[in-house]
Amino acid sequence: MVLGGPDNILLANNPDAGSDCLKHPCDDQVSMEKLGHTKESITVDRSSSPSVLRSVTTTWKEGLLNRKRPFVGRCCHSCTPLSQERLFNPSIPSLGLRNVIYINETHTRHRGWLARRLSYVLFVLERDVRKDMFARNVVENVLNNSRYQVAIVEVASEGAGTDAESGVDSKAVSKVRRKARGFLQDMVANISPAFIRLTGWVLLKLFNGFFWSIQIHKGQLEMVKKAASEYNVPLVFLPVHKSHIDYLLITFILFCHNIKAPHIAAGNNLNIPILSTLIRKLGGFFIRRKLDETSDGKKDVLYRSLLHAYTEELLRQQQFMEVYLEGTRSRSGKPSPARAGMLSIVVDALCANSIPDVLIVPVGISYDRIIEGNYNSEQLGKPKKNESLWGIACGVFRMLRKNYGCVRVDFTQPFSLKEYLDTQRSRHLQASLTLEQILLPTIVADHLNSRDLSDEPWRRQVIANLAKHVLFTASKSSAIMSTHIVACLLLYRHRQGVLLSKLVEDFFNMKEEILSRDFDLGFSGNSEDVVMHALSLLGNCVNVTSTNRNTEFIIAPSNTVPALFELNFYSNGLFHVFIADAIIAAVLNSSPCAPQLCIFCIFLFVNTPDSENQLVRSELHACSYWHGPYTVFMAPYSLSRGNLLKLTSLRNIHSQICTAQRLHTQTSVTSYTSVNKYNLNSRLTHFNAL
Repeated sequence: MVLGGPDNILLANNPDAGSDCLKHPCDDQVSMEKLGHTKESITVDRSSSPSVLRSVTTTWKEGLLNRKRPFVGRCCHSCTPLSQERLFNPSIPSLGLRNVIYINETHTRHRGWLARRLSYVLFVLERDVRKDMFARNVVENVLNNSRYQVAIVEVASEGAGTDAESGVDSKAVSKVRRKARGFLQDMVANISPAFIRLTGWVLLKLFNGFFWSIQIHKGQLEMVKKAASEYNVPLVFLPVHKSHIDYLLITFILFCHNIKAPHIAAGNNLNIPILSTLIRKLGGFFIRRKLDETSDGKKDVLYRSLLHAYTEELLRQQQFMEVYLEGTRSRSGKPSPARAGMLSIVVDALCANSIPDVLIVPVGISYDRIIEGNYNSEQLGKPKKNESLWGIACGVFRMLRKNYGCVRVDFTQPFSLKEYLDTQRSRHLQASLTLEQILLPTIVADHLNSRDLSDEPWRRQVIANLAKHVLFTASKSSAIMSTHIVACLLLYRHRQGVLLSKLVEDFFNMKEEILSRDFDLGFSGNSEDVVMHALSLLGNCVNVTSTNRNTEFIIAPSNTVPALFELNFYSNGLFHVFIADAIIAAVLNSSPCAPQLCIFCIFLFVNTPDSENQLVRSELHACSYWHGPYTVFMAPYSLSRGNLLKLTSLRNIHSQICTAQRLHTQTSVTSYTSVNKYNLNSRLTHFNAL
């Protein structure tokens, strides 16, 4: 049985529709007409069954949820308040979504039968891509860079075993220069506007073959386009890394919107014959996976200086860049810890006054189904297969035989790197040790006392914080896809199987929960159709069996290890939505007085203003028990002294509750609140009364 085929899911033939491909352009009108007819029938027949009433209510709720979509991607009001007000205006959220791979004659300057037949060609030819938009004389300027010249002398003197001040043999210098030119030749990009146009046409054909749609928010692209045209500073795109298609996807979307193609920092594992030439012509430049290491384990001063000089030259010529902070594709569905090597070079270029500013653009990418299929072999411990031209060609042919659903790309609001660094300089703690430093050493370690970027420990920490901040923003702006929700429900709520109707009901409830937390969805339309679509994409990961009733099916996850790995991969797409709730639940559950503390915290969150609620949540995120990849999903804002004291008070209250329970005393919890200066009195009094 095949579920969720083309008859179940309607493509969004209108590219300017405010939803993705799961919603037909006329869906709203049809739904309202159905709703009107149903209401009419209810008025006539007073004995309508409860199921009909439920159906009417569900239809009404579906329509309401499809219209209630949060606008994601605003930059941080705490770290970059000025940037948050720039580029944004109240009309931007209402611009809606667009399917970038739906192209017809209306997207060109021509009309008529021939324009309809050649719409892809005309669209590509009309894009603004010129040779003078890209960097010139890059290699010469890099070889004349002062940092590179110093590195040449240093490496040559080290190789000759002499002191740099006493002079270096010219032969040793020439040898190092030849080596440096080899590094640079392997590294640099060679963008070709003609090849970008050709690739744009090819990708339109390919993407329409194996994706239902690629959705972007027109308001988000409007902000990026405005930043690219009005601010004479480079843009650095920092996407999450889900698939090898990410490289092409970002460049293709920017190309379609007349935004200059970025220079892409690609791993040297892709530097293979033929493919490397194609990547360079699209803007890719190759870097080592580990920047500073040589074969003998020492720091490669020469390579680092070349990379620094090359990146600085691109930024100086106002070229856009695309850097993947994770360094590799996620194998778990969750973002990997950030590697800030390339980001540190951008920060250093700004601090050296080589450029006036840089605009940072975190990018969220969500797939219904990744084109690599799965990473089961690597999850089971098998070594990763090296990329090869034959393997990539086979992968492309394999992709053409399948459908991979929808893709959603979210470009967040560009923010000023200079403003971010200035904000970080103004945030510092007192030098003397305090109670907060003793209780929260990991938090204090993230905010050292120095405010000068010349101080190496502070510089490293600021760059690490920036990388976490960007990855957090990109993850938070990533839309939730239908396969994420269905995989999560089957894996964690209905492991033994569930009726399709119940699965649809839980799916709808999960949609409400996600939207209530201000996360966006990568789909819209009727929940039953969307669930069928997700089940068809999950394929062999789910088992579908019929019941005695013809209209009902039992859906259950497959119990094979590869299937469970794959379901877990997609369910992790929801991780960043519920991480706050998960941390609080885990902390409460580990407490010896979990029931009492649970009542206390529920009251604390339900009966506080939203702003204070968010404050307490962010403080709980800062618990020193949580490290590793989970920190990607936690708000990266600094904790002030007042907030730390407030968290300290909350922990002490927790401790006193536990002590009172162990001693079976009637100690009043409110006896502690006399030293609490942050208005917890009323909530604690209420808790004591409970």
